Amino acid sequence: MLSLHGYSGQFWMARLLLQRGMAAIYLLAFLSVIRQFKPLLGRRGLLPVPDFLERVSFRQAPSLFCWRYSDGLAGAVGWTGLVVSACALCGLTEVGPLWVSVAAWLLLWGLYLSIVNVGQSFYGFGWESMLLEAGFFTAFLGPTWMEPSLLPVLMLRWILFRTELGAGLIKLRHDSCWRDLTCLYFHYETQPLPNPLSWYFHRMPRAVHRSGVVFSHFVQLVVPFGLFAPQPVASCAAGLLGLQQAWLIVSGNYSWLNWLTALLGVAGVSDGVLRAVLPLHEPVLAARPMAFEVLLYGLSAATVLLSVQPVLNLLSKHQKMNFSYNRFHLVNTYGAFGSVGRERYEIVIEGTADGLVTPATEWKEYGFRAKPGDVRRRPPQVAPYHLRLDWLIWFLPFSVVVTGRGIHVRGYERWFLRFLFRLLRGDAELLRLMGRNPFPEQPPRLVRALFYRYRYTDWRTKAETGAWWTRELLGSYAAPVSLKDLEQFGG
Repeated sequence: MLSLHGYSGQFWMARLLLQRGMAAIYLLAFLSVIRQFKPLLGRRGLLPVPDFLERVSFRQAPSLFCWRYSDGLAGAVGWTGLVVSACALCGLTEVGPLWVSVAAWLLLWGLYLSIVNVGQSFYGFGWESMLLEAGFFTAFLGPTWMEPSLLPVLMLRWILFRTELGAGLIKLRHDSCWRDLTCLYFHYETQPLPNPLSWYFHRMPRAVHRSGVVFSHFVQLVVPFGLFAPQPVASCAAGLLGLQQAWLIVSGNYSWLNWLTALLGVAGVSDGVLRAVLPLHEPVLAARPMAFEVLLYGLSAATVLLSVQPVLNLLSKHQKMNFSYNRFHLVNTYGAFGSVGRERYEIVIEGTADGLVTPATEWKEYGFRAKPGDVRRRPPQVAPYHLRLDWLIWFLPFSVVVTGRGIHVRGYERWFLRFLFRLLRGDAELLRLMGRNPFPEQPPRLVRALFYRYRYTDWRTKAETGAWWTRELLGSYAAPVSLKDLEQFGG
């Protein structure tokens, strides 16, 4: 039986923290399903799952919904996942037999896999696959009364290694600002969903920004190799990785990406280090059953085979970012922010009660939960919760060509046109995902989308006006449209 305590240290306490942390993240993920799945992906959602299932098979996208889809079943999946996650968070899944622990975690993985595989653009984020992969290997850590094995711990470290090294390599390969150390001049202003501290991070001296890039390169390109070194080197490596994730957590909103990455770092920390900060005592542990030991070695062999393509990807100059090589989202390729935007563009949605646009038409602006809109509104803290609609709206300007003469819109996502249609219908479920609704009594007769350039205010302007942003209108992203114009997207 593999223990190697002298090399790796003991990790009963690390296992406990990993299981509780994974349960908390799964709970947030299933809460997002309960609150957001139906208006975004339900039968009358922006990207209806039934339409998607007409184009794919179970073999292509394994999911419970390939058997049949209903909004009620999606809700049941969300609530089941939430309850099981809560039980795991309280430790109830770890006090029974071994099979109960394994089955509970595999159930969470299977339920969330069913969601992700039909979630299309709204679930097309790298941290979805990352949660699935980490959740799958968490299933084999074993219950708290049993001696932990080093093998699943190493598999979790392997996820963290690929995440960090992949992010570091793709930065160097994809954007010159990472090589000339200037990316952080722009990052805090152009990141997807700034938080209350992002403005202040952006206003730090440029020397600090350049030092931050150097630290990022060191942590992502050098430190990950320390995860597989003897203790206490592995613990030190995990600590440095966690420090960088803490910096990202306090400077922006990236759903649970940074929280999950930091949690995986716990797999590299020995119990000797954790006991210095946590007053927990290891109980008398039972030996692992031989059948379970054989299963762990088989799982390790499969992981090695599945790792071939991700490793080749890391070595390739055409490296892919956030890509899954199999439909079960196991042993994936990760990486984030290979490119950093130099300008921040925002789509602003407006509506009017007028049926005909005239010079006197009054347009009222819709608000979002976190996406910048009102220049005086302080950016909120929403992570580790994931606001999927805000993220998808943030991506839209990437398809717009901005020139000195104006903007050119290459086309519209189908979900965006359905989004405008739902606003014109006053869809209550969709509006609950947004912020300020300027039409609480009855929906607008026309809606439009404007295209702005946003910039942070300087210290003086912020002090005098209270504004966090300035914005400049560059053009019209979508001309005024009515229900009749969009009836083909009504669903």
